[in-house]
Amino acid sequence: MAGNKKKEIVRIVKFVLFSASAGIIQAGAIFFTETLTPFPSWLCYFIGLVLSVLWNFTLNRKFTFQSAANIPVAMLKVAAYYAVFTPLSTLGVKFLTESCGWMPGFADALAMATNLITEFLYQRFVVFGKSIDTAENNQGGEHGGEDK
Repeated sequence: MAGNKKKEIVRIVKFVLFSASAGIIQAGAIFFTETLTPFPSWLCYFIGLVLSVLWNFTLNRKFTFQSAANIPVAMLKVAAYYAVFTPLSTLGVKFLTESCGWMPGFADALAMATNLITEFLYQRFVVFGKSIDTAENNQGGEHGGEDK
C-alpha cells in the first residue's frame, strides 16, 4: 500500500510539472497573441489552450501514466473533456474580463488552475485508468492496453 501511495504522489508531481510546462506554453501563446494580434482575450486564451493540450497529453501519456492505451481512443477521451471544458472556460474568461472587469491574466490563471485539477482527475480515472503503467510492461507496441 505504501508503494502505491508513493507511486501516486510521484504521478501527481509529474503531472503538475508537465502541466506547468504546458502552462508556460499556454501563457506564452496567450501573451504573444494578445500582443501581436487584434484578437480578443477569449480567443487568445483558446489558442493557448489548444497548444498546451497537445503538449500536455503527449508528455503525460508517455511519462506520467505510462500508458500503452490506444492513442486515438485516449485522445478522443481527452477531446471529449475539452469539448466540455473549453467552451465553459472560454466563456468564463470572456465573462470575467468583459463583464466583471478582471484583468485577463487573473481570469486565465483561474481557468488554468481549474483545468489542472479537473484534467488530472479525468486523465487518471477515465482516460488512462485501466491502462496506467501498461507501457512499462508492454515493450512490443504502442497499441496495447484495454482501450482497443
